[in-house]
Amino acid sequence: MFVFTQRDAVIEQCRQAPSYQWDLVIIGGGIVGAGILKEASKQGLNALLIEQKDFAWGTSSRSSKMVHGGLRYIAKGDIKLTKHSLQERERLLKEYPHFVKRMGYYFLFKKGQFPGRFVFSILLSIYDWLAGIKDHRYVSKQEVQQRFKGIKSDKLNGACYYTDTVVDDARLVLRVLQDAIDLGGAAINYVKAVDLIKGSDNKTICGVMAQGVDNEAECTEPFKLNAKVVINATGAWADRLRMKVIDEKRIRPLRGSHILFDEQKIKVEAALTLFHPTDKRAVFIFPWENTTVVGTTDLDHRDDLDNEASITPDEVSYLLELVNDTFPHAQLTQQDILSSYAGVRPIIGSDKNKDPSKERRDHAVWADNGLITVSGGKLTTFRLIALDVLKSASPWLKAHDSSCNEARNSNLETASPLLVKPLVHDTLTTERIQHIQGVYGKHANALLEQSISEELELIHNTPFCLAQCRWAIKYEAVKHLDDLLLRRTRLGLLLPLGAACMFDDIRAMFEQELQWTSAHWEKELACYQQLWKNNYSAGSHDDVFPVADK
Repeated sequence: MFVFTQRDAVIEQCRQAPSYQWDLVIIGGGIVGAGILKEASKQGLNALLIEQKDFAWGTSSRSSKMVHGGLRYIAKGDIKLTKHSLQERERLLKEYPHFVKRMGYYFLFKKGQFPGRFVFSILLSIYDWLAGIKDHRYVSKQEVQQRFKGIKSDKLNGACYYTDTVVDDARLVLRVLQDAIDLGGAAINYVKAVDLIKGSDNKTICGVMAQGVDNEAECTEPFKLNAKVVINATGAWADRLRMKVIDEKRIRPLRGSHILFDEQKIKVEAALTLFHPTDKRAVFIFPWENTTVVGTTDLDHRDDLDNEASITPDEVSYLLELVNDTFPHAQLTQQDILSSYAGVRPIIGSDKNKDPSKERRDHAVWADNGLITVSGGKLTTFRLIALDVLKSASPWLKAHDSSCNEARNSNLETASPLLVKPLVHDTLTTERIQHIQGVYGKHANALLEQSISEELELIHNTPFCLAQCRWAIKYEAVKHLDDLLLRRTRLGLLLPLGAACMFDDIRAMFEQELQWTSAHWEKELACYQQLWKNNYSAGSHDDVFPVADK
C-alpha cells in the first residue's frame, strides 16, 4: 500500500524514459503547488509536482494557521479579495470537516482606539454578509475579563466577538497532496529543478532538468522532465526561476514570526485580536493544538532564502512585549517560550519603502513562453489561485479526455464510513475518530485498522499519537527526522526541546519501517537538534543546548 507517490520509482522511470512528456510539471510543494496538482488531476491532466526540500517546508508550514477572510482587506476597500476568501473559508469547512475548524475571535475596544465599536460592528456586518453567516456580537468588559483571566483592564471598554477558522497548515498541504495523488497526480520531495529546458526555438519552455538532492549519488545524475507547460509555484523563490526567462523581479519576501507557550504558562480559549502597544500593528494571541501562539511580525526578510528562516531577538522582544502588556501578571520571559517558527511570505510589490503590513495580499500569475509563474495570495484562497494558474496554462495544453473527471471527483469527495476494529474503537472518542478522518480522508480507515491501541494514545497534551508517526514514516514520504517532527506531525513545536521525550520511540519506528541503522539515526538526530536549536527554540534553551551559530 502506498499513500504518497513512490519517489524513487518516479525518478527511475524518468531516467529510463527521458522522452516521456507530462502535461504539467509543477515546481513547489507548498499549499499553492498542492492545490494546482489537485485541480489539474481533477481535470484529468497528467501532472507531476516536485519539491526541492520537503512538502510544506517553507511558508505553508509556518503561517498563522488561520483560514480567514481578512477583515483588514474590507477596511482597505478590497471587498473582492475578502469575499473570495470568505467563500473559500466556508467551502473548506464543508470539504474538510473536523479538520478545518471555526474559532472565536475577540477584537478588544480600548478608550481612544480606532476603530471603535460602531465602525467595527459595520465591518463585521459586511464580513458576515459576504460569508453568508451571522455570528458576531458585542461583548462587555466584564465578559471579556471573565473569558480571559488576568487580562489588562486599563482603558478596556469591551470587545466584538466574531469567528474565523484555524487549521494545521502543514497537514492541510499533505491532505491536498493526498487527494491529488488519489486522483492520479504524482508528487515527490527532495527533487530540485536545476534548469529549464527550451524548445527548438530556444524560447519556449518545454520541461525541467531535475536532480534528486537526498543523497550524494542522486546529486550526480540529473534527469529530464518534459512537459507541455511548467508551473513555477515556488512562492518567495519565484523570481529566481522566472528570471531564467524574463529579467524582472516582482517578489518582496516578508518574514512573519511566532512564539508558542505551553498553555499552563498562559491559556486562552479563543483568539485575541490586538494592536501592539509600540507600532499599533494587529497581532494575535490564540490557542492552537493545546498551546498558546503569539504572532505575527511583518518584516523584510533579507537573509538567504535557501536557509531556514528563524525568529530574531528583536522579534522575540516585540512579541513578548505584546503578551505581557495584555496579561501583565504573566510576566513571561524568553525562557518560558516553548518553541518558535518563522515563515517568509511572498508579497507582490517592488516598493521596498512601503510599510510591509500595508502591502496587498493578492496573488499574481505570469505566463512567459510556457513557464507559468504564480506567487502571493493567501492560504485560504489556494484553490482559486490554482484555477487561475490552470486557466493561464490552457493555451499550452492540448485537449484531453475529461470523461472520467466526474467519476474521479465523486470518488474523492465521498467520505468512506469509518470501520474500526472494536478494540481500537473502544479506545477512541467520536471526536478523535472524526478528527482522524478529517486529517487523512479516505485513508483514515487504513490508519486505524493498522494501528494497535497503545499507539493510538495521545502523546502528552498534543493531538498526535504514535500511530500517526508510524503511518507517516511508512506512507507519507518521510526522508528526515524533521519531516516527521515539524511537518507530518507538529510534535517538534508542541513538546519541550523539540520533542526530545519521544526520540526513543521514534527511533524504533525508523529502524523498523525504514531500516535506519544506528549511525543513520545518530546523524539525523544531530542534524535535527541543531536545526531545532537554531531555528525553532527562539534561543530559549541555551542552558540545555550550547549556543549555536546562526
